[in-house]
Amino acid sequence: MIPADADRRFWSPIRRQRWGVMLAVAAAASAYASLASWSDRHVFLVNQSTSLPSWAFLVERHRVPARGDTIFFDPPASRLLERHFGRDHPPFGKIVYGIAGDAVKRRGRLFLVNGRAVALAKERTLRGEPLALGPTGIVPRGCYFVGTPNKDSFDSRYALIGWVCGRQLIGVGRAIL
Repeated sequence: MIPADADRRFWSPIRRQRWGVMLAVAAAASAYASLASWSDRHVFLVNQSTSLPSWAFLVERHRVPARGDTIFFDPPASRLLERHFGRDHPPFGKIVYGIAGDAVKRRGRLFLVNGRAVALAKERTLRGEPLALGPTGIVPRGCYFVGTPNKDSFDSRYALIGWVCGRQLIGVGRAIL
């Protein structure tokens, strides 16, 4: 027979404290692992331009963008970008207007994706520098034609940005503020 006070002796205050600490450490390790996994797939970005209506985005990495998604990407290096946005400029955030297989055409300076007008290209930057027009044709696999409704947005309608392809992508953003 087991004495009635055996349970009380087994769960002495020091033993309860040790088990409590071990459970807390296990819970903290599990929470840390979950948070680390989550942070590998997500990043918080602040949009510093007026191109997009929102300024704070939760960006999901490794997600394949769809038409209408807001994506963040590293634009190609160029002196023009450096002059306008600085040497260590932040990632660009733009809306996906064209996906692989879509037809991008141009009528004058008006860009159309699958026959739908999406952007009008300017001739010069805000500082008066000439802007070469971006690509036309079928959007290549793994690439996107991106832009925003903002007339001063620096996006796929200009050759310096062109198609935005997989290696440049940071992820797909969801506006949070």
